[in-house]
Amino acid sequence: MWPTLEAIRAMGGSGTIQEIAQKVLEISGFSEEQQNLLHGRGPQTEIEYRLGWARTNLKLAGALDNSSRGVWSMTEKGRNMTQAETVAASHHVLMKLRGDRRERRKQLPANSLPEGEEEEEGEQGWKERLLDVVLGMPPDGFERLAQRVLREAGFISVTVTGRSGDEGIDGLGVYRMSLISFPVFFQCKRYRGSVRAGAVRDFRGAMAGRGDKGLLITTGTFTAEAKQEATRDGAPPIDLIDGDTLCELLKEHSLGVKTTIRTIQDVQVEPDFFADL
Repeated sequence: MWPTLEAIRAMGGSGTIQEIAQKVLEISGFSEEQQNLLHGRGPQTEIEYRLGWARTNLKLAGALDNSSRGVWSMTEKGRNMTQAETVAASHHVLMKLRGDRRERRKQLPANSLPEGEEEEEGEQGWKERLLDVVLGMPPDGFERLAQRVLREAGFISVTVTGRSGDEGIDGLGVYRMSLISFPVFFQCKRYRGSVRAGAVRDFRGAMAGRGDKGLLITTGTFTAEAKQEATRDGAPPIDLIDGDTLCELLKEHSLGVKTTIRTIQDVQVEPDFFADL
């Protein structure tokens, strides 16, 4: 929680999830091995997973807030919070979450959960299950899934090459922005683990002389060096979609993901009403 606050303060009080994570890596000096360590089977790294919980806990503690566009910003409490206070806040939030979980279990009907099944796994749980399904797809199926995602995201004329000797180019789409459109080459990497800087350079090399807009899609993650290589000065930029972002896109466009909105009612008895009758 404290490195998260330090990072957001260094960025002027707000930032996206990716910006916060990158700033934490810069400030904390994690080794490449630490940065690449996956949480469980992925798709997130252990650092990204813990930063996700840090943001959630800081929000529950009243130190952070987030907008619908995914920008996290400090509250007045967050701007004044000390390192010692984040430790106390972490303990308080943990106790509150455990208490809320116990209350929810009390309200569940008897035998409402199958034997051995735990509570809903939450944000990371459904992403892990989704990526397990995607990783089980054949390579050409994953390419067609990427094609569908790009079409839903506003690309037109999206084609999959389907040729093994196309130097790492899996497909081409045309992205339209108002009156302007431009071609974008894409490459799909369907595996667990982290995509390294060399893969970004190889993809850029495959694009040389054919176009200068590229999109690299993976079910895994990207190392810090790969992210830096993707935006290196003097080289055509490569946009990156990791497994976590891919899950969000599939959810946003309802591609193999069904979202059910639940309404929770808080019922409160008002004795004064009865006393006045």
